[in-house]
Amino acid sequence: MDNNSRVVKYNFAAAGASSTSASRNHQDDIKEQDRLLPIANVGRIMKHILPGNAKISKEGKETMQECVSEFISFVTSEASDKCHKEKRKTVNGDDICWALESLGFDDYVEPLKRYLCRFRELEAEKANHHKVSNRAEETEELSERIRRCSWSWLGLDLAFGMFKCRLKNNT
Repeated sequence: MDNNSRVVKYNFAAAGASSTSASRNHQDDIKEQDRLLPIANVGRIMKHILPGNAKISKEGKETMQECVSEFISFVTSEASDKCHKEKRKTVNGDDICWALESLGFDDYVEPLKRYLCRFRELEAEKANHHKVSNRAEETEELSERIRRCSWSWLGLDLAFGMFKCRLKNNT
């Protein structure tokens, strides 16, 4: 969605109170941007998955950005509800796996568990490495490997994989 076609919320009842209304609209825009993954990251992952000669339109990236953000919110909301019922304040990777399974995304649970296991191994390796050595470049390289192993990448991979499966099923 480009800036010209963006849907803007307007509170007609508060039109007289322009300073507070403008402030609220600005806050709505900030909240909207906080909800979405960065478009550059979305585009980068889409390019990584697609063939090298594939072209991705701006609208395609924005649509995927919306879908992925909604998917991540959907799954994390389910995991958060579970944590709330168990009187826990922190959602962990195991909660995300449970949420995916309970929402019917069974095909993604095992790959995510393997991914989570590898992520935890890298975190432990990083912690042990810090104790043994303080060499900055080695620590930075390990941090980069962990960064590449982030949840947002996995969320995009999962959502885009589901999108591709749906496209295949519709043709």
